[in-house]
Amino acid sequence: MNGMNLATKILNNRFGFDEFKSGQSETIQALLSGSDVLSIMPTGSGKSLIYQLYGYLVNQPVVIVSPLISLMGDQVDRMNFMGEKRVCALNSMNDWKQRRGLLQHLDQFRYIFVSPELLSSPDVLKRMKKLNIGLFVIDEAHCISKWGLDFRPEYLDLGREIRALGHPQTLMLTATASGRVQNDIISHLQLTNVKKIIENIDRPNIFLAAHQSSNDEDKQEELFRLINKLKYPGIIYFSSRDKADEIAEKIRADGNVKVASYHAGLSNDDRYRIQHQFMDNELQIICATSAFGMGIDKNDIRFVIHYHMPTDMESYVQEIGRAGRDGKESIAIMLYSTGDEQIAQSLIASSIPSDQQINSFFDDPKVKISEQPKRLLQFYMNHDYSREETKKVFAVVAMNKDQSLRQVISYINNVGCRRKYLLSLFDVSFNDHDDTCCDFGNEKFDLDSLHLLRGRNKNTSKIKNDWHNILARLF
Repeated sequence: MNGMNLATKILNNRFGFDEFKSGQSETIQALLSGSDVLSIMPTGSGKSLIYQLYGYLVNQPVVIVSPLISLMGDQVDRMNFMGEKRVCALNSMNDWKQRRGLLQHLDQFRYIFVSPELLSSPDVLKRMKKLNIGLFVIDEAHCISKWGLDFRPEYLDLGREIRALGHPQTLMLTATASGRVQNDIISHLQLTNVKKIIENIDRPNIFLAAHQSSNDEDKQEELFRLINKLKYPGIIYFSSRDKADEIAEKIRADGNVKVASYHAGLSNDDRYRIQHQFMDNELQIICATSAFGMGIDKNDIRFVIHYHMPTDMESYVQEIGRAGRDGKESIAIMLYSTGDEQIAQSLIASSIPSDQQINSFFDDPKVKISEQPKRLLQFYMNHDYSREETKKVFAVVAMNKDQSLRQVISYINNVGCRRKYLLSLFDVSFNDHDDTCCDFGNEKFDLDSLHLLRGRNKNTSKIKNDWHNILARLF
């Protein structure tokens, strides 16, 4: 039996599906040919099934580098639910005793989830070297480009760690990556034999719109007009924790809506609880920062509203992609009020060490500066970057972030087809605009005609608890 025939048999018998989704079989075929693979597939297309199935094909350990603790926990829970017990997660939630126990018995696990920070620790890397790794997976691989230089520099060490592990076959997975981000990923990992599987990232069932207000008060009024009409459930994204809390409280006070705010200021237990309440339809709206959503596989989200603009379009596509995974009509709306770009610019500036901070740190590494820039600068010093080389790194980061923000502003101000502009940023052509596409020529779009007005077909989004629908939700 050849590789793809066996893969199809495993798909049928173990996962309960008759056929692969677009992109899944192509990625598995590329892996079977021996290549390292960068696979870009839209949200909800079943990326996790690829490495799970491949683990059964090669019958060797699969190591998955994952960016978020909550994402790892969800994946472990889902795989356990599906009957796969040989799965573990190595991250900062493990206490010393748990970590020691997992490392001692690491060869007993088929699937090993690990954070980039923990993978870089000597004891973990030493133990990983003893495994005959069948596949090394970097989930949400765009994080290498988005976070590597200025947020989580351990992502930049993944190439070194791949080589330290004997260069196991490597799979990079993401839902969005422009040409520049694709090149960043491959360059940082220092891979040469990479096959790209690029699926169309367009989600035609998501109507795209933007609304401009002259001030924050008017923007809030528009937000409440929308959420009083739109079908639930939905996500509202904010750049500020305080604003997420404030709006959640106003929504709660305004009517009988089950709402919660979600951000990094909450405890791990609270975030886990809120996430699962939303998944189980106990909450109708989440007011969240970008900390919420990566890996969320709720398929009936009807709207995603951005109260504040993201700092780049890759993030925007990731976040709006959480809507409409069931293929039904959904909507993504960007709200803007005069001066919002200053909030985004401030976030960008705060994420990049200033020349003054760089000088102070290189003069005295014990100098008192805030934790995040100090951790970044320590990383570059440990990797033998000079003061001037470090300044050049962050000058390039600042330039790229400024360019990315300008693309977001252009999207808001766009006077043509919004989908055509968005897809062009990812080298995808689009010429099929109509009234269900976006608000171009349809500024006063009718939610009823888009089948998004609440009160119609109230029970259509309820997921039946038969095993076929549970599997579809998981993958």
